[in-house]
Amino acid sequence: MKNISHQNISHDSLVTLFSQAPVAMSLLMGDDFIISNANEQMLELWGRDASVIGESIFKAIPEIKSQGFVEILNNVYRKGEVFNGNKWPVFLNKYGSYEEHFFNFIYSPVYNEEKKVIAISVAATEVTDQVISERRLIDSEYRFEDLIKKSDYCIAIYETEDLYIELANEPMLKTWGKDASVIGMKLEDALPELEGQPFIGILRDIFKTGKTYMATEDSADLVVDGRLQTFYYNFSYKPLKNSAGEVYAIYNTAVNVTDLVAARKEVQEREKKYRDLADSMPQFVWTSDRHGRINYMNDNWYKHMGFDKNEDPNEALRKIIRPDIYPKISKIWEESVRTGKSFEVEYEFADPENSEVYRWFLGRAIPNFDQNGEISEWIGTFTDIDDFKQLQTQKDNFLGIASHELKTPLTSLKLYTQFIETNLSKQGDLKNAEVAKRMNSQIDKLTELVNDLLDVTKIQNGKIQLNESEFDFDQLAEDVIVEQQMTARHKIIFHNNEIGNVTADRHRISQVMSNLISNAIKYSPDADEIIVSTEISGNMVKFSVKDFGIGIPEDKRQKVFEQYYRVSGTKEHTFPGLGLGLYISSEIIKRTGGKIYVHSIEGKGSDFCFEIPKIKI
Repeated sequence: MKNISHQNISHDSLVTLFSQAPVAMSLLMGDDFIISNANEQMLELWGRDASVIGESIFKAIPEIKSQGFVEILNNVYRKGEVFNGNKWPVFLNKYGSYEEHFFNFIYSPVYNEEKKVIAISVAATEVTDQVISERRLIDSEYRFEDLIKKSDYCIAIYETEDLYIELANEPMLKTWGKDASVIGMKLEDALPELEGQPFIGILRDIFKTGKTYMATEDSADLVVDGRLQTFYYNFSYKPLKNSAGEVYAIYNTAVNVTDLVAARKEVQEREKKYRDLADSMPQFVWTSDRHGRINYMNDNWYKHMGFDKNEDPNEALRKIIRPDIYPKISKIWEESVRTGKSFEVEYEFADPENSEVYRWFLGRAIPNFDQNGEISEWIGTFTDIDDFKQLQTQKDNFLGIASHELKTPLTSLKLYTQFIETNLSKQGDLKNAEVAKRMNSQIDKLTELVNDLLDVTKIQNGKIQLNESEFDFDQLAEDVIVEQQMTARHKIIFHNNEIGNVTADRHRISQVMSNLISNAIKYSPDADEIIVSTEISGNMVKFSVKDFGIGIPEDKRQKVFEQYYRVSGTKEHTFPGLGLGLYISSEIIKRTGGKIYVHSIEGKGSDFCFEIPKIKI
């Protein structure tokens, strides 16, 4: 080993060189590639100890024999060529673990004085961690690029201040109205229509400031489908920085919100149109949020009421409603907001010119629903009905006076008719006596109508009185049924559960019973029977009349208890009456402390019921 190169290098010097080298080094002698020397770094790299020195490299590290090193070493030894391995993969069995490692190494021929290769010097460095990191970086970059390409958002990356398009996914290309051929071009060359728009300047400034730029619903003019169009975007320009903190690229994300902006503008235009319409209406038009807080009143409200537009409309409304009815109205409104049912109430508003004078207004509101079926807002109106209320009062007064004045002549007319009927019967003129009898029956019907009108005026004026006493409810029901059966074609079937005595106005309860039975007969012309039943539950007595007649549509069931309501449509003239009976009955039952209601199926019949307390508590 004393003459292994062109110069004479001592063996000791060679050993010193190997041991002090900062990299892994070894010397393979002869064509058997005997390990003549290997420093600590090389032994660590192989995963072997010093016992391998003196052995063939393929005996010391047998696993490399099948990995191409036989050919490599033979080529270096026989041809004298230097072999460089860069990030070369090698599977080594190190410390009982067979794993892949990566190395940078050099195999160099060593010559003797005759210039014959007698050995191979090996210098190596393990770069496994570096290779793994690079692979991870490549994988990460691939995943990042793949994520960008597959993203539904518009994404692009611009390099250097010249803004070369390094990457742009399909949504971004579609937004630009371009194809992949623009990748690699300058942004201003790829989209020349950006000239005169602020985007190029903003992007270049980011290379200087290093600050992210974000915009919401910003407009951009782009040539798409061959024509210049305006689009709206939410977008951001985020600087990408190297380890020195220098901006080397800009990451651009964008979302096309053109449809959203257009839809909102359409809604705003529509709202303006509706508000202009509301401002032109004579009524007071208002809206509230879904919680019932008023957030808009039309101009007519402020014009006539004299309130400032900066004043809370909820507080303003509270000020002008008659104080003693405000809690009741507030409760009704809260119930509508809670249930989503339409709101309709008559108010008394203080006159803006005289707070001692009140005018009547009709308040109405209906809910608007969103796409999920939830209430989004309420739309309402206040309509001045004071003149109507005055006319209604005059009408009620007139009806009261007229009805009262009619009672006296009707009483006299009934007596005269009965007298004529009796005399004709005595004279044997039965034909004319029958005419007189029918006349008497018509006078009874006219008297009932007059009595109804009188009851209505009493109710309107709060003058209807209930003369309460204790009476036998079962006997009253029997008496009313017998009386109704005398003139009815229908068979009245009575299902009686013993009720006993109740405390109420016997005459008025009898009036309600008669009204429900006569209505059942009237509105079931094709049926042969009606069913009357009574029952008791706790302290509540229930009386119901079931018919098999025309029934009531669902949207009209509560209206039957309103004043002057009658069957509408083609049947309006089929069933006579003023539409007062159920209204009067309803008011009597309410004042008795009970409730009246109806269950009905159109075309199959109705079941009218009232419930009253058995004993007043």
